[in-house]
Formats: sequence, structure tokens, C-alpha cells
Amino acid sequence: VQLQASGGGLVQVGGSLRLSCAASGRRVGSYALGWFRQAPGKDREFVASINWSGSDIYYGDFVKGRFTISRDNAVNTASLEMNSLKPEDTAVYYCAADSSGSGFVISTGTVDSWGQGTLVTVSS
Repeated sequence: VQLQASGGGLVQVGGSLRLSCAASGRRVGSYALGWFRQAPGKDREFVASINWSGSDIYYGDFVKGRFTISRDNAVNTASLEMNSLKPEDTAVYYCAADSSGSGFVISTGTVDSWGQGTLVTVSS
């Protein structure tokens, strides 16, 4: 599975951004999709994941209702809607996929495929 992330950019504190992850490849609709992020000098961190059908969703503890992950299997795309952004949300955001189809598996850091990152910068 190949993943193409987009939608990053510069936003002010309290603003919103929508990231997209376009997935392609064999049986991509059966894959779980998710997002991780990595801030400068820090480890990669789990953000959100969604199972193959969209019925099961997980979020990192820091999200606290600010982010929403969704997917559209008709166009093989997952999205991450980010609201109430904070400076500490500044990071490179990576799209991820796992053939298990389970969002829980991705939340543990088990990932088959990574997309390239998209940079999100939140300015104060």
C-alpha cells in the first residue's frame, strides 16, 4: 500500500487544518489507516487510527476531542480534522496503514506502510 499525505501548513493558535491521506494499492480498503506525528527532538507519537470499515476509532491521549479521523473507502482516503490547534501540535504528521484492518493495532505502533510526512506548524 502506498500512502500520500497532504494538507499540512501554517496555522495560528486556535485554528484548524484538515489532513488527507490518499491510499493506493491492492486491497487498500481492508487496511486500517492512521496518523502519527513527530515533533523536533521527540519520538514519533500516535495521533489517531480507524479500522477498515470506519466503525472503530482510537485517539492519542493528548487529542482530547480536538481531532477527528474519518475515511472514505470509495476514494481510498483518510482524513484528520484538527481543531483548536496549539503550538505543541507543531510536528510532521505521517499517514500509516496496517493490513490487520484494526485501528487498535495501529495505535500500538504496528504499521505496515508509512506515507511521507506533511508539516503542520502552529504559530502563537
